[in-house]
Amino acid sequence: MQIGEYGARTQASTGEASAASYGEPVPGKPDEDGARVDALRAEALVLKSLGFSKPLIAHMAKRAAASGTTLEAELLASGQVEEDAYYGALARLAGLAFLKEIPEGSVVDGPGLDSQLTRPCSLRLHDRNQPPLTVIAPEARRIDQLLSSLDRHECLRQSIAIASPTTIRQAAWRAGAERRVRATVRHLVEERPDHSAHRVLTAHQGFWAGSAATGSVALIAVAPTLTALWLHVALSLLYLAALALRLVALTYGRRARQANSPDPLAMIATEDALPVYTVMVALYREAEVVPQLLASLERLDWPRTRLDVKLVCEADDVETLASIRALTPQRHIEIIEVPPMMPRTKPKALSYALAGARGDYLTIFDAEDRPHPGQLREAYGAFCSAPADLACLQAPLIIANMHQSWTSALFALEYAALFRRMLPVLARFRMPLPLGGTSNHFRMGPLKEVGGWDPHNVTEGADLGMRLYRMGYRSATIRRQTLEDAPTTTRVWLGQRTRWFKGWLQTWLVIMRDPARTIDEMGLVAFATFQLLIGGMLVSALSHPLILVFLVSSCVAMLQKPAEAIGALETLLFAVDITNILGSYAAFVALGLTSVTTYERERIGRRWMGVPLYWMMTSYAAWKAVSELRYSPFFWNKTPHQPRQAGDATKMETPQACELCASGTAPP
Repeated sequence: MQIGEYGARTQASTGEASAASYGEPVPGKPDEDGARVDALRAEALVLKSLGFSKPLIAHMAKRAAASGTTLEAELLASGQVEEDAYYGALARLAGLAFLKEIPEGSVVDGPGLDSQLTRPCSLRLHDRNQPPLTVIAPEARRIDQLLSSLDRHECLRQSIAIASPTTIRQAAWRAGAERRVRATVRHLVEERPDHSAHRVLTAHQGFWAGSAATGSVALIAVAPTLTALWLHVALSLLYLAALALRLVALTYGRRARQANSPDPLAMIATEDALPVYTVMVALYREAEVVPQLLASLERLDWPRTRLDVKLVCEADDVETLASIRALTPQRHIEIIEVPPMMPRTKPKALSYALAGARGDYLTIFDAEDRPHPGQLREAYGAFCSAPADLACLQAPLIIANMHQSWTSALFALEYAALFRRMLPVLARFRMPLPLGGTSNHFRMGPLKEVGGWDPHNVTEGADLGMRLYRMGYRSATIRRQTLEDAPTTTRVWLGQRTRWFKGWLQTWLVIMRDPARTIDEMGLVAFATFQLLIGGMLVSALSHPLILVFLVSSCVAMLQKPAEAIGALETLLFAVDITNILGSYAAFVALGLTSVTTYERERIGRRWMGVPLYWMMTSYAAWKAVSELRYSPFFWNKTPHQPRQAGDATKMETPQACELCASGTAPP
């Protein structure tokens, strides 16, 4: 019997007027939406036949009409019924077998298999001892077609079975895992080798690096005094240029925020016709923070039927996987297991999971992140009002544990300067943005067009920001924040910062493989900005101890000479060195303190006085990164995370806290 027939007989026997009583959409729908109204009516009849109550069906119909989804999708997302129980009931209705699990090895990998990762509807199972079996996940609105086919062809009942979409999707992931992970690692290397960090140095770069090193040694041996002078001049000027960029950010920062970021409340989109939004979180050895992560994701203000959450884990990370499964995440949260294969990096995991992303938009978070509930809505509103070349939006990252140590306090100042001052200024002038490693929001099309994340670059955000710009796209910033915690010990901070410097070196080397081509792609001004931003940061960190040596040497030399014997060049270099050192410290503190709220400033206290030591630690991390780039370029130094303690919750943890770029007052 077809569902349509069943529904008609039920109405006739109960005297009900129409299927509208089971949950017709919002009254007054235009005639052109008749097909959608009919589909919802058909779904209502199916759900009624499965035993769901009319009030529940009516409630789900209202939600489906409001969000542009289906009754079935809203019912499954509501948690009123388990997915396996629902599809098991559909199987009984159709008189077909129900598979709760698909046997390992029964699905053959093939070109069409990847489509089941985003729209799981059918799989072909093969068993040498049995005839082939087609497993389907039918939709309630189309169940009539299935029943009609089964009535006409009884033999089909032996070759068709029903499974849930989740079961089909999991089987598709398993069947093509090895092929996909190999393709993930090789994609950028093969498709865009000039953008991949797979090679640390090209032959061309190796030749010039060797020539420069040999020439420097020769110059030092032949003319040590002159060489030291020119090295002093070159480093001082580069250091001064990097300082100038910070001063620009300090000067234009507030204006950039006002011009770039309208009131976020005006940017939030309405509930109607929201697209699917994919949220990816890469986890590795993060079992302890999983409960906090799921709670943070649950607070996101986005319809669950339009939310596609991917928790991307290494397949051999048993503890993290067990921790996630123990909490039985909701249906819109999918666990993706990445097969072990070098390099073991976060960008490889993200690129692997990209094949299953269903969203029109995508964002990534880290395991310890607590994103603002309205961040997705603000990003979507910004994308809707922006031209098509806007491919990425960076949300600001705020350090919530700034009070725990002087390291975390200075880390908080550094993040405030970057995400609330520097990046908005760069976005205002349409310059390339070195993206952070989290809270990036992407249009899906451009993200896939540029090749996703580079599995071999250990600072994947900065690399992707530059690649987007080189390929004609731009990035901007939004205001809704993400809270995270900074390392509180020197050892953990050093490991994380070394990885960052190594990734920035990789990014710089990739960009500098063909400078002429890069200038043509980016433009001269953007290329120069990149050199000051990434190159200048690297030079500043690496040369900081040497600049201090130059400064002390100049000071000692000048004190030993009479005033009339001190030359103009010597005086000028001394002045530049003083400006570089003191100016850099002052700019660092000023950028940070003028970007935070009063509440944050109070929590930081006077820990900013540790800036000179912090910069020396940064220099050590930079030199350590140079060494690692030579011996272990793709090693991912994992930063351990701990969940926030219940007794340590602060005003920073509330959704209303730190409305960015407003006045520097304490959050409510």
